[in-house]
Amino acid sequence: MAGRFPMRSPVLSYLDTLHARYSGIKEGKVADYIPELAKASPDAFGICLATRDGHLYEVGDTRQKFTIQSISKALTYGLALEDRGEEHVLSRIGVEPSGEAFNAISLQEGTGAPYNPMINAGAIATCGQVLVKDGQTRIQRIIAYLSKFAGQKLEVDEAVYRSESETGHRNRAIGWLLRNFDIVDEDPHDILETYFQQCAISVTCADLAVMAATLANRGINPLTGERAIAQEYVDNVLGVMATCGMYDWSGEWIYRVGLPAKSGVGGGIMAVLPGQLGIGVFSPPLDKQGNSARGIRVCSEMARGLALHLFNPSAAPQPAVRHSYNGNQVVSRRRLPAAAAHIVRRFGDRIRVMELQGPLIFSTFEPVMRALLRQAAYSRHVIVSFRNVVSADEVSLRFFAAMHVQLSFAGVSLVCCHLGGLTRQMLTAGVPPEAMMETIDAALEHCEDQLLKESGEVSWHESGRITLKRCAVFGSVTEEDLAFLEAQLPTRTYAQWETIIHAGSMADELFVLTSGTVEVRFTPTGSKLPQRLDVMTAGMTFGEMAFLDGSVRSADVVAVDEVQCRVLSRELYQQLDRDRPALKIAIVDQLLRLLSSRLRQANVEISALRN
Repeated sequence: MAGRFPMRSPVLSYLDTLHARYSGIKEGKVADYIPELAKASPDAFGICLATRDGHLYEVGDTRQKFTIQSISKALTYGLALEDRGEEHVLSRIGVEPSGEAFNAISLQEGTGAPYNPMINAGAIATCGQVLVKDGQTRIQRIIAYLSKFAGQKLEVDEAVYRSESETGHRNRAIGWLLRNFDIVDEDPHDILETYFQQCAISVTCADLAVMAATLANRGINPLTGERAIAQEYVDNVLGVMATCGMYDWSGEWIYRVGLPAKSGVGGGIMAVLPGQLGIGVFSPPLDKQGNSARGIRVCSEMARGLALHLFNPSAAPQPAVRHSYNGNQVVSRRRLPAAAAHIVRRFGDRIRVMELQGPLIFSTFEPVMRALLRQAAYSRHVIVSFRNVVSADEVSLRFFAAMHVQLSFAGVSLVCCHLGGLTRQMLTAGVPPEAMMETIDAALEHCEDQLLKESGEVSWHESGRITLKRCAVFGSVTEEDLAFLEAQLPTRTYAQWETIIHAGSMADELFVLTSGTVEVRFTPTGSKLPQRLDVMTAGMTFGEMAFLDGSVRSADVVAVDEVQCRVLSRELYQQLDRDRPALKIAIVDQLLRLLSSRLRQANVEISALRN
């Protein structure tokens, strides 16, 4: 069986490539204006992507702790909004980009209000809006609040806190200036110490990704299911992150990367694609704006490589999997001989079909990749239908090609169908032509054939000409009655592609195939192309439904190759009532069994397609 080989997601491989590409970059300098931060290793480097449903892709130093620093500003702003309300907070802290360094002593003329909550002045003012309540100090409430975003209890790095407090003279000047303008209502000492402690909260790169995914998930932590921030304030937090979160490089960032984000001088970057995913990057060396140099490069490339820009017009996430079912729930539109049908029923769960829908972009196709990797544990054949896909970007098709390679290596065949206009793009992405099928039915046939070969060289059809005794409808008929039928049923031969039954004709005959293959076809109103409804081979019966109820034929039946049939006329069928009633009962009994089996299979398929 498949699944014996370790499977690695193409997303992880992509992140590995990014990590390797930028690990050797020596740009930037570790922050040293806070002495404790200068101890960080310039080689530390981690990348983590967290999906809205809580799946993490991690490469590098994603579990190494560092201090959150200014990234905390965005989240604490959410707590201030919850405590005081939007109108009050806006009266004390603006939301306009300052265009100045993060630690600038810069306030709005006249009001003395900070320009936004992402610079130090605004962040200190934000701390002043957090209430002391429920027996908890400001910092205790901030730690508990940020812990909900991370999905685990966070703590303050006391060494970094002391270092910040001992060297934070500029921030103290800002605090007293804010008190002068009544932006904060009390002695700023406790507010400043809260701010220093807030910046010294210890996190990991993975924590940042989960925090970002929580914002992407409308404020609900995707790991714990707990609400971290009131939904009404998520947009406010993302708004100031988008316009002010990357210091005085915020305009360039939103233009190039296009994601609401916040950076910190500890080397972290937290970025959010609303409704879809979160990104955390950790690398201590900073550029001249105070942002992680490697982090900027990684996020810029991810935005391009995965088409994550917020203003990408295709970024309309919805579940990409429309239906998913096994090959013993839905089978190809051909009737298999008993031995072959038994194998498909027994081993059909080794075939998996996934029908996709909507636009395929990275965030909608990423869960599909996870599902495909899960299938590799117990499937041998996977079919992916693009029939209801309205568009697929280069990123998703590139990852599909990577999945084809991964699954092939693990012994799983991956085929796609209903590609339409995507065929050329799929070929360009690297998917081989032999992995492309026209329809789900063709793909199911292909996979069933492979399954039959794997299970003992059982064929999907009888070879050569067979006797009446081996035809299913006569399976319980006595030897005497078989001799009677042998003498009474005329033999007819049809050339390849000759129409045996015409839709709309009267149903006066029942056909029993003794060699060859026939196809049942129906042409929908307004269409010139017929659709295949069924395929039958030697030993099977066709035309029985209209024959039994006396209705007109509903579809054409065409010979796929040279065909030989034995024909039971209505006249002979009615004659059996008088001359051989036991024979008629045996024939009707078998017909009902065959129709019942097909109805049961249809019910299974309907149930599978409804789920």
